[in-house]
Amino acid sequence: MAEYTPPKVWVWNKENGGQFANINRPIAGATHEAPLPVGKHPLQLYSLATPNGVKVTVMLEELLGAGHAGAEYDAWLINIGKGDQFGSGFVDVNPNSKIPALMDHSTNPPTRVFESGSILLYLAEKFGAFLPKEHRARTECLSWLFWQMGSGPYLGGGFGHFYAYAPTKIEYAIDRFAMEVKRQLDVLDRHLKSNHYMAGNEYTIADMAIWPWYGALVAGLVYNAAEFLEVQTYTNVVRWTNEIAARPAVKRGRKVNRSFGQLEDQLHERHDASDFELRTQDKIAPAETP
Repeated sequence: MAEYTPPKVWVWNKENGGQFANINRPIAGATHEAPLPVGKHPLQLYSLATPNGVKVTVMLEELLGAGHAGAEYDAWLINIGKGDQFGSGFVDVNPNSKIPALMDHSTNPPTRVFESGSILLYLAEKFGAFLPKEHRARTECLSWLFWQMGSGPYLGGGFGHFYAYAPTKIEYAIDRFAMEVKRQLDVLDRHLKSNHYMAGNEYTIADMAIWPWYGALVAGLVYNAAEFLEVQTYTNVVRWTNEIAARPAVKRGRKVNRSFGQLEDQLHERHDASDFELRTQDKIAPAETP
């Protein structure tokens, strides 16, 4: 491969290849008019079941499972492959055009919340759940929440992109990000050796933030890289991953806004608890499929 010499001024090449070349662009803002639907519940979620989206649907299902009826929500599918995130309505909720985005209509005026970590913290404080009240434990939880927000881009945009999605396999890039991801897994493994959950003995929003990324990686659910990264050697992360995956709310949350994978695991939209039994893609007529 010829060595690349950057030009003095970068120019956007729309034909640069890659799985997401059709939606990546160097400017913000809406590309088209598209108002967002609003359902019957105060909480309106606009998302897709990527790891960042799963964080929030798991949180909402955990809240409902814990008896917080006010956490009932409508979840609307945002198809990022088709550019739904650049619709005017979505950009009004999240000017960064990334899922997930939440509107809370229980406030006047309604409150917009974007960035997955911010949504988790907002919901935890709103319902007084999954965030320790004691100062030291709360601080530990938030430290790990922000650890994930800072570390995740190295896993997804770094390793995942160059290992699984880039049109050309670049040894330097894959080695660089594989090394960093393995370092992060080691951070988690060492911590979970003496802690049941990320913030100690209490299951919190820190676990909900970290699990969809690193738990999915260890379980072989993202990037098909489990063997490459020797994830089975991180035994404490494996224990933690499997335990969280077995939680009923996590099983439900992973299905919401999922538009890929097994049909029985896809619930494109969620408007009622009964949808998990009645509206997964294996149960509805093909004509109703978005």
